[in-house]
Amino acid sequence: MRGRIKKNEPEGLLCWKCGYVTGIKGTVTRHDQCGSCNADLRCCRGCRHFDPSRRGQCRENIDHRVGEKEKANFCDFFQVRQVIKTAGGMKARVDDKDSRRAAFDDLFED
Repeated sequence: MRGRIKKNEPEGLLCWKCGYVTGIKGTVTRHDQCGSCNADLRCCRGCRHFDPSRRGQCRENIDHRVGEKEKANFCDFFQVRQVIKTAGGMKARVDDKDSRRAAFDDLFED
């Protein structure tokens, strides 16, 4: 299925910059950095609302412009962007109706 995380994929947050498996499974703090490339993890580039094609590069209606998208910030809208590793690099995890239904059905498999 498109967008589903397979059971053999690494667990935990992947770095938005290099794809390193950070092991973080809970809340990402302003001080969390990638163990491989030292990129800040709680930043615009690591947020699910980041969208380079939008005004301010954010899907949320923010009051202030964040200048450095790769640096840690205090944005209240921050939500971890779910990505998966693929042969061609990384891609955003798709959360559509079919993937949610399949994930629910997987709960009841033997």
